[in-house]
Amino acid sequence: MDTNLKVLLVEDDPFLSNLLKVRLQKENVDVFLARDGEEALKKIEEDKPSLVLLDLILPKKSGFEILEKISTDPQLKDMPVIILSNLGQTSDIQRGKELGAIEYYVKAKISIDDLVGKVKTFLTKK
Repeated sequence: MDTNLKVLLVEDDPFLSNLLKVRLQKENVDVFLARDGEEALKKIEEDKPSLVLLDLILPKKSGFEILEKISTDPQLKDMPVIILSNLGQTSDIQRGKELGAIEYYVKAKISIDDLVGKVKTFLTKK
């Protein structure tokens, strides 16, 4: 796998973020973390990750606000974002997709292994 591929994991739950980070790193994926929306936007603008794994319910700025910023910024609008959220309502999923998310996974409905597999599949296409 290309070592230049970086994944920004935006997740405020320390247990889940560490678990995902460790699992992705085992697959040779370069992962860095943001724990709130403001930190996430800063890292997106500075580091230009290959993929953003985005929670929606975050301190300071929501995942939807981050998606809006990405979709309206010419420098960022092509950045791939996969939403990983507890919000499973159709309206939330639809809004996430409308704002440019390439995938939307509900945390309770996807295993860590499946998610890691999806991330790897996406990154190998890059």
